[in-house]
Amino acid sequence: MKVSLVLATLGRDLELVDFLKSLLSQTYKDFELIIIDQNKDGKIDDIVGLFNERFDVKHKKVDFVGNARARDYGISLATGSIIAFPDDDCIYDRTVLKKVVTEFKRRKNISILVAGSYDYSSGQFSIGVNSRKAGYFSRFRMMGVEFTQFFDRNRLDGKQFYMDHDFGIGSKYSGAEGFELLYRLLRAGSTAFYTPEIKIYHPDKDHYRLGTGRMLMYSTGIGAYIRKFANQRDAFILYYIVRKMFVAPSMKMLLAVMLFSPKKLAYSFCNLVGIWRGFLMYGR
Repeated sequence: MKVSLVLATLGRDLELVDFLKSLLSQTYKDFELIIIDQNKDGKIDDIVGLFNERFDVKHKKVDFVGNARARDYGISLATGSIIAFPDDDCIYDRTVLKKVVTEFKRRKNISILVAGSYDYSSGQFSIGVNSRKAGYFSRFRMMGVEFTQFFDRNRLDGKQFYMDHDFGIGSKYSGAEGFELLYRLLRAGSTAFYTPEIKIYHPDKDHYRLGTGRMLMYSTGIGAYIRKFANQRDAFILYYIVRKMFVAPSMKMLLAVMLFSPKKLAYSFCNLVGIWRGFLMYGR
């Protein structure tokens, strides 16, 4: 089974080197890397040149920005049956691709496989939804984050396997492009499995120490994708309206007050504001 890794990149170089080095050490070799390069200064040309003879690299320069649009373009170029969307600042454990292929071969019923996201320095879980326990999941509890998701395109509804260009960095609503795609595929009947045994490393950026601006920006995507499916009269999305727009933010703010943590309170408040902003802005 060939794996196609679609990587959209803009503004990073040293982090990209670390990811490319992690691909060199993969124990599974039947893969291709499709780099959708949105830089206008050629800053990664020399870097890609160091690796394009070590494994299969397609380096495509584009004149547009937007993570979702770039990944969608990458899908059209992919030749593998398994497709993933690594971030340009993540690192694969050396056995990631081997374990992904093994899992897809072992579980003939799954079309989506989600790995665990870990902070490289601490070894603890980083961003996204993670769990110590492996298992199947549904729309009730979507797992992972976009760079930990792997898709078998031969087992998916091909009409649903695309990225919505309104979501993600550089788009109308920052963030949530992975959850929007995952929700849509699960709604279409895809079967998904999560395992923390497959380890993808990514800096932990999902905490209040990085500031409220980041949370305010990314949470708009959450509110927007909830509104998107609400506009489609998807009754199930009521669960996320209650959970994401009322219960979870309120509980987090209450906990911050009880812990006397004004920074956590501000972070949780911006999360709530961002979600509602995205919900009210969507479609305008």
